[in-house]
Amino acid sequence: MNKIAFLALAASLCTPLLVRADGSPPDAAAGGLRFSIAVSKFENHANYSGPFQLSDTWGSMLTDSLQQSGHFIVLGEADMRDAAMKEQDFAKSGRVAGGDKAPATGFMTPAQLLIKGEITNFQTTSGQSGGFGFGGISLHTGGDTAEINAVLYVVDSTTGQVVASHKMLGKVKSGGLSVGFTQRDWSGDMGGFKKTNVGTAMEQAIDDGVAFIITQIPSLHWSGNVILVKPPMIYINRGTREGVAVGQLFKVGSSEVLRDPATGETLDVAFTEKGRIKVETAKEKISICSIVSGDGMESGMSVAPLTP
Repeated sequence: MNKIAFLALAASLCTPLLVRADGSPPDAAAGGLRFSIAVSKFENHANYSGPFQLSDTWGSMLTDSLQQSGHFIVLGEADMRDAAMKEQDFAKSGRVAGGDKAPATGFMTPAQLLIKGEITNFQTTSGQSGGFGFGGISLHTGGDTAEINAVLYVVDSTTGQVVASHKMLGKVKSGGLSVGFTQRDWSGDMGGFKKTNVGTAMEQAIDDGVAFIITQIPSLHWSGNVILVKPPMIYINRGTREGVAVGQLFKVGSSEVLRDPATGETLDVAFTEKGRIKVETAKEKISICSIVSGDGMESGMSVAPLTP
């Protein structure tokens, strides 16, 4: 069990989950279904400025930690997605060779969840009593302390609503011979940065944040759509990429988001069931299902996990 999985398990035992948008209890989550997720730029509100790009490094490490967890479809950060769209526009300009290798427009995966936040505190102290340094890393014998605090927000990209938030803390204190942090740009040496106490503290805080996000998945409304009805089979636009597995049961019908007329806030999702389906074949992006019950199911209808 890796450290993120362990933290997620520990958090799930002590953190109460919300009721899902379809009204079902959180412990009825089906099959480890995955959401697409993207990290927005974290704001640096800590009392720090220098060559070390605090918020950029945080975003890169958080994106990597989400990917390594295996619980999400992780999309590139905003600058990566912008670069991809510019490359698509360039391919359409007529100035590049065509063919099936050219990037096409209209296929960017949308993020269902956005992760944003702010770094509220960053400090490092050294009880340096002697040592030496090289390559931007200092080694000394007096011990070293690093602490970083941040607030993380999980945002539903459809509504813009904050569905969860979490305060993160990473704190590392070492005695004896320690690897210290120096004021330089670490963007080209992420491996070296992670060896410092600051890097370790940042990883600690981020792993805590990712574990928290994992515990919130069962409380979020997961859905898909019917893309083809070809009796006795129904095709849906969710597959192994989203965690769909053979044998899984789904309900099919129409869903309506109920919003507060005064604030526009999502209050619930009303689901009118037309039938039930069972996954017979799960491919990467689609699943082929058999009809278990019901009729009148049509292309475009909503699909949601069937819970006990």
